[in-house]
Amino acid sequence: MTKTDLCDVYRDYVACLNKQDWGKLGQFVDDEVIHNGRRLGLSGYREMLETDFSQIPDLYFNVRMLISDPPYIASRLDFDCTPKGTFLGLPVSGRRVSFAENVIYEVRDKKIVQVWSVIDKAAIEAQL
Repeated sequence: MTKTDLCDVYRDYVACLNKQDWGKLGQFVDDEVIHNGRRLGLSGYREMLETDFSQIPDLYFNVRMLISDPPYIASRLDFDCTPKGTFLGLPVSGRRVSFAENVIYEVRDKKIVQVWSVIDKAAIEAQL
């Protein structure tokens, strides 16, 4: 897969997330996907995302930076949203917060097989 192909697959994946088109998630995520060292599988990954959208109704993945080095892709995602209640252990309680996520994906056969994700929790803490 070329760098451009990998970027195209990733952008389609992000569009799937933003549309919450869970029926298409399996086109982009492997059945045995691993997230931050934990094997979630496709169903667990979907459940994690559905929970995120439930806790953050206005969640939107905004790709700020994208770097492709097949089979890896790195992205900096920006978020400007209003989580309900507690988010990442912080009492956000409906306040609008902005933060970033740095994430690296391993992609095999056009599917995400592994994800390493770090959310900038300090940025949220500074806004509370």
